[in-house]
Amino acid sequence: MVTFTIPQPTYEAPDRGPAQGSAGLRAIETVSVIGLGYVGLPTAALLASRGLKVIGVDLKQDAVARINEGRAHIAETDLDMILDAVVKGGKLQARTSPLPADAFLIAVPTPITADKKADMRAVEAALASIAPVLKRGDLIVIESTSPVGTTERAAAQLRSLRPDLRFPDAAPEQADVFMAYCPERILPGQTLRELVDNARIIGGLDHASALRAREVYAHFARGKMMLATSREAECAKLAENAFRDVNIAFANELATLCEGMGVDPWAVIRMANLHPRVNILSPGPGVGGHCIPIDPWFLHHAMPEQTPLIAAARGVNDGKPLRVANRVQRLASRFKEPVIAVLGLAYKPNVDDLRESPAVEIARTLADRGVGRLLIAEPNIARLPHELAGRPDVQLVEGSVAVAEADIVTILVAHSRFRNLDRAALASRVVVDTVGLLKAEQA
Repeated sequence: MVTFTIPQPTYEAPDRGPAQGSAGLRAIETVSVIGLGYVGLPTAALLASRGLKVIGVDLKQDAVARINEGRAHIAETDLDMILDAVVKGGKLQARTSPLPADAFLIAVPTPITADKKADMRAVEAALASIAPVLKRGDLIVIESTSPVGTTERAAAQLRSLRPDLRFPDAAPEQADVFMAYCPERILPGQTLRELVDNARIIGGLDHASALRAREVYAHFARGKMMLATSREAECAKLAENAFRDVNIAFANELATLCEGMGVDPWAVIRMANLHPRVNILSPGPGVGGHCIPIDPWFLHHAMPEQTPLIAAARGVNDGKPLRVANRVQRLASRFKEPVIAVLGLAYKPNVDDLRESPAVEIARTLADRGVGRLLIAEPNIARLPHELAGRPDVQLVEGSVAVAEADIVTILVAHSRFRNLDRAALASRVVVDTVGLLKAEQA
């Protein structure tokens, strides 16, 4: 591990134009963003909107084509407007392979394997793809959520591919190429605002790399920037998501306990949270998204004997969708030919993101078991995901239609649009409200 002293622990990004560059270095004018998904594309658009030339790289040709037309292939507030402007202005172009640039930001997925270990193939492939175009003075920043030590391993990989260049793991403060780790901290649906306003951790493989990376984010970031080592930054990102997972697990376990005792969990949580030092989160049908269900495993597999709490929380949250499916199945057994409304498939309210969604898992489980006819209402998608598509007993419909025809209404996501559903119709149905949508309105 490379250690160094940061004389200025936090840094308030100034409201100014493009950075002028570290002493003796050329200013960063061209940035390549590798991976144009939920993090990479908004980041690329913001950088381009600040006057930098941005080269976006993604393997999906359909996504590249849409971006070059100024249209986003993901749903995100205000992204289409910014994207259209920067593409028409010639500041952003998308490609399927890298070109030379002054800085490279890697924002590719890091899923888990079947045995819950980090799958780093996309990061490794991204590094391999930029190796041929690297030159002295370039900066590489990994944003993908990764196990501790990833940036060091990335440097070793690049060193083997480009032995003509010095990297900061082997030549700290004297490297030809700068390397840092800077994890994203965004909330889908509010990505652009949070990219600008949220604090950033910039973990350099050496001090010079941290300072160089800060120049890039200073173009658009207004939150504090804390400089750190790459290992500290990697661990901090994983700690954030593990913290949330553990707290959600407590809420989910408490909800299961309350239901078993015939107590309203939402009322219990509201009352407990009146305590000035208690803040129990809201329970739900499980935990979804690309971060919280995955990232805690990176910490657990690093030191499994020292992380029983993280593993237990994962078990609670991973087990919640099956509990919900079993409950719906028991209720469905009361009906001869049950019709089940499933309200919501996204992993969180008001987005189209289905990654690791517990709602999708619940719907798939019910469909696999043939529990009844499923009427899926997800207002943010135009077609069913592959797990549910093509099944004769599964149909994507409007929320009002689903409620009107259903015997059982299962609320899995608290989309804003569901707040306008006919309450009289709901009152005459069997309702499984996993997110407390109706309880919140009553409160």
